[in-house]
Amino acid sequence: MNVLVPIDDSDPATNAVEHAAETFSGEDLTFVHVISPNTGMYGEGAIYAYDEVLDARREAAEDLFAAATEIASEHGCRVETETIIGLPAREIVEFAEESDVDHIVIGSHGRSGASRVLLGSVAEKIVRRAPVPVTVVR
Repeated sequence: MNVLVPIDDSDPATNAVEHAAETFSGEDLTFVHVISPNTGMYGEGAIYAYDEVLDARREAAEDLFAAATEIASEHGCRVETETIIGLPAREIVEFAEESDVDHIVIGSHGRSGASRVLLGSVAEKIVRRAPVPVTVVR
């Protein structure tokens, strides 16, 4: 079984990693980190600064992967990692559609009501669009 676990630097994402490693002990976990392309940089020299920002975000993703891999290895899980640039919900669903993924475990902040409507919810979009079962962890 291959379980997709989208990760970022939030507590809910760490909870999702822990839940996936415990629940799917000994299975394959694929950690995906999506870097949003929107950096808000404009003007002359922005393209060079954009490259530097992406490099820094890729390095930060490697740190996230290292921490997640440590948790997964404690439960005998095999790990693959992937960094993608794009819109998180769209990229995660697309990755699940195109990869050999059997399940998704994702963290959620548990927002509801107006804050969810105003901010949107990556987890909710994934639940609605994913081609495989999804477990949402707070």
